[in-house]
Amino acid sequence: MAINTGDKAPDFTLVTKGAEGPELVKLSDLVGKSNLVLLFVPMAFTGVCTTEFCDISSGISDYEALDAKVIGISGDNPFAQAAWAEKEGISITLLSDYEHEVAKAYGVAYEQFLPEANLIMGGVAKRSAFVIDKEGIVRYAEVQDHPKDLPDFDKVKETLKGLA
Repeated sequence: MAINTGDKAPDFTLVTKGAEGPELVKLSDLVGKSNLVLLFVPMAFTGVCTTEFCDISSGISDYEALDAKVIGISGDNPFAQAAWAEKEGISITLLSDYEHEVAKAYGVAYEQFLPEANLIMGGVAKRSAFVIDKEGIVRYAEVQDHPKDLPDFDKVKETLKGLA
Protein backbone atom coordinates (compact mmCIF):
# COMPACT_ATOMS: atom_id res chain seq x y z
CA MET A 1 0.00 0.00 0.00
CA ALA A 2 1.48 3.33 -1.04
CA ILE A 3 1.91 6.07 1.52
CA ASN A 4 0.61 9.44 0.35
CA THR A 5 0.82 13.04 1.44
CA GLY A 6 -1.50 13.53 4.42
CA ASP A 7 -1.13 9.95 5.72
CA LYS A 8 0.23 9.19 9.16
CA ALA A 9 3.74 7.83 8.71
CA PRO A 10 3.89 4.12 9.59
CA ASP A 11 5.97 3.58 12.72
CA PHE A 12 8.92 1.25 12.61
CA THR A 13 11.88 0.05 14.61
CA LEU A 14 15.10 -0.55 12.67
CA VAL A 15 18.74 -1.17 13.50
CA THR A 16 21.71 1.15 13.05
CA LYS A 17 25.35 0.53 13.88
CA GLY A 18 26.09 2.73 16.86
CA ALA A 19 29.41 3.47 18.53
CA GLU A 20 28.85 0.62 20.99
CA GLY A 21 27.29 -1.80 18.49
CA PRO A 22 23.80 -2.26 17.05
CA GLU A 23 21.18 0.21 18.27
CA LEU A 24 17.43 0.27 17.71
CA VAL A 25 15.86 3.40 16.23
CA LYS A 26 12.11 3.84 16.46
CA LEU A 27 10.41 6.40 14.21
CA SER A 28 7.90 7.36 16.91
CA ASP A 29 10.80 8.32 19.20
CA LEU A 30 12.01 10.81 16.57
CA VAL A 31 8.62 12.35 15.70
CA GLY A 32 8.11 15.68 17.43
CA LYS A 33 11.79 16.45 17.85
CA SER A 34 12.29 17.71 14.30
CA ASN A 35 10.89 17.23 10.84
CA LEU A 36 12.15 14.03 9.25
CA VAL A 37 13.34 13.17 5.77
CA LEU A 38 13.32 9.43 5.09
CA LEU A 39 15.36 8.42 2.07
CA PHE A 40 15.00 4.85 0.86
CA VAL A 41 17.73 3.56 -1.46
CA PRO A 42 18.15 0.16 -3.11
CA MET A 43 21.64 -0.86 -1.98
CA ALA A 44 24.82 0.29 -0.28
CA PHE A 45 28.05 0.52 -2.25
CA THR A 46 26.26 1.26 -5.54
CA GLY A 47 27.03 4.34 -7.61
CA VAL A 48 23.77 6.30 -7.48
CA CYS A 49 23.08 5.48 -3.82
CA THR A 50 26.59 6.53 -2.85
CA THR A 51 26.32 9.79 -4.82
CA GLU A 52 22.92 10.56 -3.28
CA PHE A 53 23.99 10.03 0.32
CA CYS A 54 27.36 11.76 -0.14
CA ASP A 55 25.59 14.79 -1.64
CA ILE A 56 23.07 14.84 1.23
CA SER A 57 25.88 14.47 3.78
CA SER A 58 27.87 17.35 2.29
CA GLY A 59 24.77 19.57 2.32
CA ILE A 60 23.36 18.40 5.64
CA SER A 61 23.48 21.94 7.06
CA ASP A 62 20.73 22.90 4.59
CA TYR A 63 18.44 20.31 6.16
CA GLU A 64 19.47 21.18 9.72
CA ALA A 65 18.65 24.84 9.01
CA LEU A 66 15.15 23.65 8.04
CA ASP A 67 14.83 21.76 11.36
CA ALA A 68 15.05 18.38 9.66
CA LYS A 69 16.83 15.14 10.45
CA VAL A 70 17.72 13.03 7.41
CA ILE A 71 17.64 9.26 7.68
CA GLY A 72 18.76 6.79 5.02
CA ILE A 73 17.15 3.36 4.80
CA SER A 74 18.25 0.32 2.79
CA GLY A 75 17.96 -3.44 3.07
CA ASP A 76 21.66 -3.85 3.78
CA ASN A 77 22.78 -5.10 7.17
CA PRO A 78 23.93 -2.40 9.62
CA PHE A 79 27.57 -3.50 9.51
CA ALA A 80 27.69 -3.17 5.71
CA GLN A 81 26.01 0.23 6.03
CA ALA A 82 28.60 1.33 8.61
CA ALA A 83 31.47 0.20 6.35
CA TRP A 84 29.87 2.06 3.44
CA ALA A 85 29.41 5.23 5.50
CA GLU A 86 33.00 5.11 6.73
CA LYS A 87 34.45 4.47 3.26
CA GLU A 88 32.39 7.19 1.55
CA GLY A 89 32.06 9.80 4.32
CA ILE A 90 28.30 9.41 4.67
CA SER A 91 27.24 11.23 7.83
CA ILE A 92 23.47 10.72 7.92
CA THR A 93 21.94 8.03 10.11
CA LEU A 94 21.61 4.78 8.16
CA LEU A 95 18.95 2.26 9.16
CA SER A 96 18.87 -1.39 8.15
CA ASP A 97 15.57 -2.65 6.75
CA TYR A 98 17.10 -6.10 6.33
CA GLU A 99 13.75 -7.89 6.17
CA HIS A 100 12.30 -5.20 3.83
CA GLU A 101 9.29 -4.77 6.13
CA VAL A 102 9.50 -0.97 6.23
CA ALA A 103 9.91 -0.71 2.44
CA LYS A 104 6.73 -2.80 2.14
CA ALA A 105 4.90 -0.72 4.78
CA TYR A 106 5.74 2.47 2.87
CA GLY A 107 4.80 0.89 -0.47
CA VAL A 108 8.27 1.25 -1.97
CA ALA A 109 9.40 -2.39 -2.31
CA TYR A 110 10.15 -3.77 -5.75
CA GLU A 111 8.43 -7.04 -6.58
CA GLN A 112 11.52 -7.85 -8.65
CA PHE A 113 14.55 -5.56 -8.66
CA LEU A 114 15.93 -4.85 -12.15
CA PRO A 115 13.94 -7.55 -13.99
CA GLU A 116 15.70 -6.61 -17.24
CA ALA A 117 18.89 -7.97 -15.66
CA ASN A 118 17.04 -11.07 -14.44
CA LEU A 119 17.77 -10.22 -10.81
CA ILE A 120 15.36 -12.06 -8.56
CA MET A 121 15.53 -9.81 -5.53
CA GLY A 122 12.09 -8.90 -4.26
CA GLY A 123 11.63 -6.38 -1.48
CA VAL A 124 14.54 -4.11 -2.43
CA ALA A 125 13.52 -0.51 -1.74
CA LYS A 126 12.76 1.85 -4.59
CA ARG A 127 14.61 5.15 -4.37
CA SER A 128 12.14 7.28 -2.44
CA ALA A 129 11.83 10.40 -0.30
CA PHE A 130 9.32 11.14 2.43
CA VAL A 131 9.05 14.31 4.50
CA ILE A 132 7.37 13.72 7.85
CA ASP A 133 6.36 16.67 10.00
CA LYS A 134 6.62 16.93 13.79
CA GLU A 135 3.10 15.49 14.13
CA GLY A 136 4.09 12.33 12.24
CA ILE A 137 2.18 13.24 9.07
CA VAL A 138 3.67 12.66 5.62
CA ARG A 139 3.94 16.07 3.91
CA TYR A 140 5.87 14.93 0.83
CA ALA A 141 6.13 11.54 -0.84
CA GLU A 142 8.09 10.66 -3.97
CA VAL A 143 8.82 7.14 -5.22
CA GLN A 144 11.02 6.49 -8.24
CA ASP A 145 10.40 3.38 -10.32
CA HIS A 146 13.87 3.37 -11.88
CA PRO A 147 16.77 3.01 -9.41
CA LYS A 148 18.91 5.61 -11.19
CA ASP A 149 16.31 8.38 -10.82
CA LEU A 150 16.85 10.67 -7.82
CA PRO A 151 14.09 12.35 -5.83
CA ASP A 152 13.53 16.06 -6.41
CA PHE A 153 15.49 17.44 -3.46
CA ASP A 154 14.43 21.01 -4.29
CA LYS A 155 10.82 19.94 -3.65
CA VAL A 156 11.89 18.17 -0.45
CA LYS A 157 13.51 21.40 0.79
CA GLU A 158 10.53 23.48 -0.37
CA THR A 159 8.24 21.23 1.66
CA LEU A 160 10.49 21.60 4.71
CA LYS A 161 10.48 25.41 4.33
CA GLY A 162 6.69 25.29 4.46
CA LEU A 163 6.85 23.43 7.77
CA ALA A 164 9.16 25.96 9.45
